[in-house]
Order: sequence, then C-alpha cells, then structure tokens
Amino acid sequence: MKKNVMLLSCAALLALALAGCSQSTAQADYIGTDAAKAIALEAAGIGEADATFTTAELETRNNTPYYEVDFTAGGQEYDYDIDALTGTVIASNQQAAGSTGSHGGSTGDTAITADQAKEIALNHAGLTADQVTFVRSNLDQDDGRTCYDVEFYTADYTEYDYEIDANTGDVLSYDYDAEGYQGQSQSGSTTAITADRAKEIALAEVPGATASDIYEFETDRDDGRLEYEGTIYYNGTEYDFTIDGYSGAIRGWDVERHG
Repeated sequence: MKKNVMLLSCAALLALALAGCSQSTAQADYIGTDAAKAIALEAAGIGEADATFTTAELETRNNTPYYEVDFTAGGQEYDYDIDALTGTVIASNQQAAGSTGSHGGSTGDTAITADQAKEIALNHAGLTADQVTFVRSNLDQDDGRTCYDVEFYTADYTEYDYEIDANTGDVLSYDYDAEGYQGQSQSGSTTAITADRAKEIALAEVPGATASDIYEFETDRDDGRLEYEGTIYYNGTEYDFTIDGYSGAIRGWDVERHG
C-alpha cells in the first residue's frame, strides 16, 4: 500500500514539474518586457532617456499574448501593443498628455490637428460630420511619415478609411467599402453589366487613365452576387476597385500613392 502511495506521489510531482517546465518554455519564447519597451520607443522615434513609462505588462486578447506599453514624452502619451512572440507592433496611438483621445487640438509637432484631418477626409468623401459616425482619428507612422488614420462610416454602413499627412494635410491613401449594399436586390436589376462596362465605370473615376492602365481585372462572386474586381495604375497611383455586377455601383475603392 505504501509503495502505491509513493508511486502516485512521484507521478504527481513529475506531472507538476513537466507542467512548470512547459509553462517556463512558453514564457521563454516571449520577447520580454524590456524588448517590448525598446520596440515601442523605436516605433515612436523616442529615446529611452526622454520617456517615462506608465505601463509595460503582458496581456492577452483573443488568445494572443501581447505587451501593453504606455509612456509619455514631450507632452505626448504613447500607447503601444506589441506581439509577445514576434515583437510586431499590432496597435499604436499617440495623443496629447492628459487628453482622453484624438479629438482635436495640437498634437506634437504636426501642422494640422485631428479635427482638421477629419474635416479633410469628410470634404474628400463629399460628406458632412452629421452624416457619419467616426471610429477613430489617430496619429500613426507610415514609412517614417506621420499621418492621421481617420475612419468613419455612414448610415448605410459604408466604411471609409483615410490616411492624412499630419504636416501637409494631403490625402495619402483612402478606401471605402459599401458593406451595407445589397447589390442586385437593391437595384432591382437582374441583368448583369459587361466587363467592359465595369472597366468604363472604374476608369471614369481616374481622369486621364485608359484601359491600358488596368493591369488586373477579374470576375468574382460574393455570396452569389456578381462582382468585377481590378486594379488601375496611373501616374504613380494604384487604384483597387470592386464594381457591382448588376447595378454598376462602386462597392469598394482603394487608392494608394507610390513614390
């Protein structure tokens, strides 16, 4: 009897030891808090001596481990989420210290405010503030350039996403996606438009571009609905589009400047 008890005790201890070893191995794969802080500082372009950290801890979201790193520097608050395994910046935000979000006012050394960036995006989309619901208007870094990431949607759930240069106010890129559009059922048409007609509709949005500037084009179906998808490259700018195959409505439009 004693022998059985001893064997069971040894087995239990071995199981605990293996579990602890497994957990230690998993934790050892993480980059560590110090590395996460260094990555956040590099992404913000801030020296360690100039930053005061308020948070640097391991969190989990949707079973994904990440480090939440928050610090202040030069009157600004920086918030970063760093993937605990890869060190990738998965989310970032910058705002004036003491504020509750990017809702206006001067932000660092930028020439325009968050509210001005929102106004630029709205004017470009041909909309007014009372026609949309804003999701965010945050400062971000894109290829070393400081920009505002402005996102909003309309009553029919068309989503707009803009990148606005924080110093010049230029629209760097934008896209919209008509998620709420039901295509054939809304238009009442059962006759599909031709591929050539879809190309004409897309090209009409890019003055000066011709069919030779379309370098990708295909027919697709989304939940049984006919769509035409393609890409126009003209004057150093890339335009990705999705055209409804029945109404000819532009359901998706993405613009990105190169160079």
